[in-house]
Amino acid sequence: MDSLSYLLIFITSLFVVGCLLTPIAARMGAPFLLLFLCIGMLMGEDGVGGVRFDDFPLAYEIGAISLALILFSGGLDTDSRTLRKAAAPAFVLSIAGVVLTTGIVGVLIHVFFDLALAEGLLLGAVIGSTDAAATFLLLRQRNIRLKDGLGETLMVEAGINDPMAIFLTLTMVTIVDTELPLNMTTFVSFLPDLALQLGLGALAGGVGGVVISTLINRIKMPVSLFAPFAMAAALLVFNLTTVFGGSGFLAVYICGVILRHRMTHQTERVIQFHDGLSWISQIVLFLMLGLLVTPMDVLGQIPYGLGVAAVLIFIARPLATVLCLTPFRVGLRQQAFIGWVGLRGAVPIFLAIIPIISPGPVSTGFFDVVFVVVVASLFLQGWTISLAARWLGLIEEPLDGPELPLAKAKD
Repeated sequence: MDSLSYLLIFITSLFVVGCLLTPIAARMGAPFLLLFLCIGMLMGEDGVGGVRFDDFPLAYEIGAISLALILFSGGLDTDSRTLRKAAAPAFVLSIAGVVLTTGIVGVLIHVFFDLALAEGLLLGAVIGSTDAAATFLLLRQRNIRLKDGLGETLMVEAGINDPMAIFLTLTMVTIVDTELPLNMTTFVSFLPDLALQLGLGALAGGVGGVVISTLINRIKMPVSLFAPFAMAAALLVFNLTTVFGGSGFLAVYICGVILRHRMTHQTERVIQFHDGLSWISQIVLFLMLGLLVTPMDVLGQIPYGLGVAAVLIFIARPLATVLCLTPFRVGLRQQAFIGWVGLRGAVPIFLAIIPIISPGPVSTGFFDVVFVVVVASLFLQGWTISLAARWLGLIEEPLDGPELPLAKAKD
């Protein structure tokens, strides 16, 4: 057999074994994605597989496509009722929350660990966004439905905070690589680029969603082609937006939201198809992370990574949540839960690759630190998400009335 056949056997075997082991992970209460992380590490160069994979540029390309598919699926999962219910608080969390988290992590890491402030802010930007897919996989494992619109807020926040985290990461990579001064003038100089990325991303996503939905509604094609057509069209929107300087990630999310709202038929088929693709994309990212890291190198970064994770989980995310949600009169229990379940997953994995492939001074040790942070988040927050919801009294019972909008929730 040729090398491609061996590669396909290897990849599909990992996927099949991981899927077959998911019932064990569910019974243990373990986060599903940690299973694939462990499989990737087991098959890596320090594991039984002995596979050496350190091609960060290739990993970046794979990660970009996977993340685009995850966000498109997230948009398809967001109906107009959900968006109206959670739009205001989720928007503030996704913009101001990411900025605050980045700043708090950067400053505290600079103070506690004597890391250069610019590199601390870069680390804060990379781990600044939450992962709705990972959170909702855990909620589904435990059959939990949240009260007070919390689920909708977490979903919408995670769907639209990734572009901000990506922009901040790219900004801080430029500052670190070129040694620009950390002052207001430097940050203001990046604002036109932010406006271009967000504005063009929103416009392209809106136009793309309208065009794709119109084509699906009017053109007759075999039923089985509607979902693949939507996928290909969404990736086209993503790449075109990126080429012209916009945020392709924001574009595919908005495209998914509009597509769900405007499709008149085949909606469930398209949503289910992309839900499966989202799972596959998450799995690919975590398998890739497991293969990229070298466990012997990670061991030396564990104390530092756990310190960063503690700053993020116990200080930065809760404080940013309080500052963002208090103006909306969100209750303290709801704020506490949102602050606690800021689960990190696929996005930091992808973003950690960017400074590695840039020509600046950041080494692969940076990636290892982010690895430790993501694993700590999945372990600590992933295993306690249902306990936190029950302890705070935020689980929706089957006979409860309709959910209340988050902005009107009281403690």
